[in-house]
Amino acid sequence: MNKYIYMTMAAAALAFTACEDAIESETKSSMDAANIFSIPQLADAAVMGIHVSFAETNSYRGRFTPYYGLNTDAEWLNSHSTPGDDKSRICNYNPDPAGTNMNTANNAYAKFYEGIERANMCIKGLREYGNSDELKQLLGEALTLRAMIYLDLVKGWRDVPARFEPNTTETIYLAKSSCDVIYKQLLADLKEAEDYCAWPNENSYTKSTERVSKAFVKSLRARIALYAGGYCQRADGSVSLSSDPELSRSAMYQIAKQECIDVINQGCNKLGSFEANFKALSQDVVTAGNESIYEIPFADGRGRVLYTFGVKHKDVNRYTGQAQGGTNGPIPTLFYDYDVDDVRRDITCVPYEWTLQDGQVKGADALVWQSLRSVNSWCFGKLRYEWMTRRVVSSNDDGINWQVMRLADVYMMAAEAINELDGPASAAQYLKPILDRALPAEKVNAILAAASTKEAFFNTIVEQRRFEFAGEMLRKHDLIRWNLLGKNLASVKQDLYDLRNREGKYADLPENLYWTRNGEELVVYGLNHGETDAVGATLSDYTKQSWLGESKIKDEVIETIYVNDPDKYQFWPIWQNFIDGSNGMLVNDPQWN
Repeated sequence: MNKYIYMTMAAAALAFTACEDAIESETKSSMDAANIFSIPQLADAAVMGIHVSFAETNSYRGRFTPYYGLNTDAEWLNSHSTPGDDKSRICNYNPDPAGTNMNTANNAYAKFYEGIERANMCIKGLREYGNSDELKQLLGEALTLRAMIYLDLVKGWRDVPARFEPNTTETIYLAKSSCDVIYKQLLADLKEAEDYCAWPNENSYTKSTERVSKAFVKSLRARIALYAGGYCQRADGSVSLSSDPELSRSAMYQIAKQECIDVINQGCNKLGSFEANFKALSQDVVTAGNESIYEIPFADGRGRVLYTFGVKHKDVNRYTGQAQGGTNGPIPTLFYDYDVDDVRRDITCVPYEWTLQDGQVKGADALVWQSLRSVNSWCFGKLRYEWMTRRVVSSNDDGINWQVMRLADVYMMAAEAINELDGPASAAQYLKPILDRALPAEKVNAILAAASTKEAFFNTIVEQRRFEFAGEMLRKHDLIRWNLLGKNLASVKQDLYDLRNREGKYADLPENLYWTRNGEELVVYGLNHGETDAVGATLSDYTKQSWLGESKIKDEVIETIYVNDPDKYQFWPIWQNFIDGSNGMLVNDPQWN
């Protein structure tokens, strides 16, 4: 269970106190480092200390995970505040370097470097004193966690200081390094870590998805290779591929292909049903070997995953002690773009929230039922309080892990890379398992038959990754690396107007929805293409509810998806607090000045 991580907090704190004290004197440093990093129990506690930085208030928990990745053609911020609101600005490609939500000394940018420093200290100590297979496993884990954090730094801010050794008085202030420099270091680090880490269930560490296995090392290396070989906005403002020959697209696709094939062929992880993966995540199942490959662990009273991405519960009730959920949601066009038979649709996109049944008073025994939300505030349904096997104990934190990597992504990365290198005939076998569990066989065959050219197969990958990973915060950087961010956001903005006005591909939708209940569950007519108001009006015991039209999706809501050209604001600025504290070493790109 993920609670193990936080049982080691005291030991980790002691270990890092010793490490930090060790910097002060060479003799003490050698003695303390030898004691810590030659003893598996203490070394393990030190590596667990890296995780502490994940869960702190404004790190992954409360700032990076809730905000990075919005707004795209798959997900957006559900509050729909005015474009000038600070939370909206973080997401709508107009962030304020001095904004109140991110510009604090304890924010994600700082906490990521805190985690990197802890990893650097572990790596240094384990390289010198870790001379057993168990300690090598921990070295591989530290290298991988550092790579994961650095990847998120680059995703958020692109060019950042490269810190791959413990801090010294000479390196407190560093200028930014190109993301290309960082990518190359991460690829090399993970290649080394592959030699140290065991496959899932091969040793006591890799029995849990909260610990780093070789499957995660390899799949993370594949992801980094695809990012490094893709497009992004450069320091001069242009959007381009890397000019570094070591990061050529062909070389990066080859790395991604081989790493993904290795994971798939090893067979340590298995695809189950689409729903089963997310139910297991909601139920704190961290046993290795299923679809989940690695998760950021949160204790019961830590982490805001359901708070942000779960189905909304308006009141404390029999399912949850927390009235939260629904902060972020699928962009409303997403639901209508799925095939009606795609099992991912109704799991990913939920038009309802949970409200108290008539006459109920909020509390631990209160009965609830599903009630329609508005068309512009759908909930993600991959994570649900009602699927949990324990009760939330905090008003803000729910303890659900954040899934960083699952096997479906490995299959889809393999399909993408192999299509580019070898063509669609070779790539299809890696896309097919993802389609097979989502759609009827005849529709899978039709999709694959239509994807018979390299271009068509790539377009299918773009579409299917949207359907597979919506709400998992992968889409934004996928669009960036494909050079589709601005294009797809402009397209989805037009789609929102078309949906509102029931035009174009949304012309066959009714203006209203018609609903009734079967016990707690909502039964809705009018959400599928081809359903009509004429039929809806004949349904007995159904309530009509206005759904589409200008009053339901207003111009200002649609326009809030982006304010500036997304391709000119692909990354966040380094927040002003860190610019001011950098001794003149850090500067932002010109658009932020």
